[in-house]
Amino acid sequence: MMIDENNPVRVINPFVDSVDLKTFGFEAYEENNRGQRPYQREDLLKIVIYSYMNKIRSSRSIEQECKRNIELMWLTGGITSDHGTIFGFIKENKGAVKELFKSYVLFLKGLALIDGKLIAIDGTKIRASNAKTNIIIRIK
Repeated sequence: MMIDENNPVRVINPFVDSVDLKTFGFEAYEENNRGQRPYQREDLLKIVIYSYMNKIRSSRSIEQECKRNIELMWLTGGITSDHGTIFGFIKENKGAVKELFKSYVLFLKGLALIDGKLIAIDGTKIRASNAKTNIIIRIK
């Protein structure tokens, strides 16, 4: 067995299969666009959820992971979409993905995989500027 029974990737499949994507507002594949690759919304969504769980944000990095990551291959049945398709899916369904992630967190809480009691985020942003005009040199 390639993927362990306790692997977190196994949670994504039942979640995506249990959700009606139309209620969240996902754009559907239209068969009248010639040349458009017929990726199912569910498969692209699995790729996005897996990528965000593993802190992969760039569509080019996601494309690379689709080609080399065994967990992602197992999850999607081996499809390897290009970065343009992934980017377009995320761009067209930005609000729907955000709402679906909220539902995903509730799904994980319902399975007791997370407790959801404490979330701590350090939002510190430090901006540095090292222009020649800002350097102060003190000569003693």
